[in-house]
Amino acid sequence: MNALASGAQRRAVSIASVFAAAALVLTGCAGDAEPAEPSDSLLSQEECERNRDAGTITYISGYGYSASAGQMDVFLAEEMGFFDDLCLDVEINASGANGQQLVSSGQAQFTALGSASDVMLAAANSDNLTAVATYGSTSPFSIFAHKDVTSLKDLEGKKLGYFINLTPIASAMLDNAGVDVSKVELVKMTNYDPTVVTRGQVDAIVGYASNQPETLRAMGEEFSEFFPADEGVDGTYNVMEVNTKFLEEHREVAADFMRASLKALEHCLANSDECIDMISELAEENGQGSAFPREQLERTWNVESTWVTSNPDLAPGVQTVAQWEQEYKLVEKYGNVKTLPAIEDMMDADLVADLYDNGTLIWPGE
Repeated sequence: MNALASGAQRRAVSIASVFAAAALVLTGCAGDAEPAEPSDSLLSQEECERNRDAGTITYISGYGYSASAGQMDVFLAEEMGFFDDLCLDVEINASGANGQQLVSSGQAQFTALGSASDVMLAAANSDNLTAVATYGSTSPFSIFAHKDVTSLKDLEGKKLGYFINLTPIASAMLDNAGVDVSKVELVKMTNYDPTVVTRGQVDAIVGYASNQPETLRAMGEEFSEFFPADEGVDGTYNVMEVNTKFLEEHREVAADFMRASLKALEHCLANSDECIDMISELAEENGQGSAFPREQLERTWNVESTWVTSNPDLAPGVQTVAQWEQEYKLVEKYGNVKTLPAIEDMMDADLVADLYDNGTLIWPGE
């Protein structure tokens, strides 16, 4: 149980420990009797021991307590006891920093990224990361701009802000819109305040469609927004990555981690208010309440939950090579990478798909 566990959880663990200790005493008195299955698990004794023997599984949140698939569901799988149900010892790091480096080096096992293109760009420099889940077939990015910018072509002669890098998706949008990027002043942003656009400090920003633009909308600000689909650009939403060596050595354990997380995701798709309350409380309890207020979390989930269910052909988390193909071409063209591994070498398309039976998540006892 990690430091994020609530007081109620810790009490539950303490009670469970008492019963576990009692069970050990009774087993010792039974001579050659078979050891009892753990009362707090839905798995067989053998499966439970397999998962426990894998040790602590560390998950690095890509963006604190965001109400995003691949993040909120991990926090709440822990909070709701789904990891405990599958005998998994999960530790969550909500710092939101260096997730890929920590997972690649083996200091952590799982982390989530914003899109398949993020995975591809990282894969060009690391061969110890494997994508096991893609949560949607909609790009999470948009370009939001001052209200006077009525088309992407209007950005010529103006300032366009970006975070970390100008994403391949954004580059493709600009290209498809006929924008001469050499005439656009690109500004690397360090301030996440979206009002820098409405106040004219920059003319537009490549942002996350569920975040800054939704904040401006809630404030009643006027602005323009351009989506990848407007320019015929396809993308993906949020990807879960795992340390490749861990996956090879503990495939069933990795599958159960994803099973528990997807169980929480399934619950949150059906019970949005409850999940927003829970993640908001966790953020507050762990010193990130001001960064992730409830109203912001609700706005985020209202948008991102639709991305999870936008592809009726794929259950949540299931990924395919075809789903990544257009983005792969965009990274080849705009990603400034010398070599790019084949899609099949960057993802495991079977791990999560095998957790479903005709679109229904397989959960022990159901």
